[in-house]
Amino acid sequence: AGDVLLGVKSSGVHSNGFSLVRKVFGIGADDQADKEILSHYYDELGATLGETLLTPTRIYVKPVLAAIQAADIKAISHITGGGFYENIPRMLKEGLTAKIEKAAVPVLPIFEMIQAAGNIPERDMFNTFNMGIGMTVVVAKEEADQAMAALQAAGETPVRLGEIVPGDEGVILW
Repeated sequence: AGDVLLGVKSSGVHSNGFSLVRKVFGIGADDQADKEILSHYYDELGATLGETLLTPTRIYVKPVLAAIQAADIKAISHITGGGFYENIPRMLKEGLTAKIEKAAVPVLPIFEMIQAAGNIPERDMFNTFNMGIGMTVVVAKEEADQAMAALQAAGETPVRLGEIVPGDEGVILW
């Protein structure tokens, strides 16, 4: 309790939630229709839907190793299938909860599009997708700036998501 939760930006959907993505956008029913859907350019994405969905998954090994060398990283969680609600609690000791400020999450436009097109509740979005955060680390408050600097020096965009607090909720988004 009292430690800081840092997040590292994702590059997009990565490789999770594609069954839901296909359903939301109606992909998979007809090859010609699929081509039209996937080749449509969206200003908010700065690319076609297909290009956005095929953006490669970021690999965080080197940046996280740099953070480990710079600070005492206490826990690490890759935000994969299961999103925030399933992945983050696995890295926490029993009796601890990650309290995350929603405004700190750099939600990517693709997730806003998915949520709007599918009328998906916010909790389900955070339980399925990375929402713009691909990796999280927990570090002592006194070493958070060092960890963030190491992640930045390694080419990443870290954000301070929140803190670790006593509790058994796993994750609280506020």
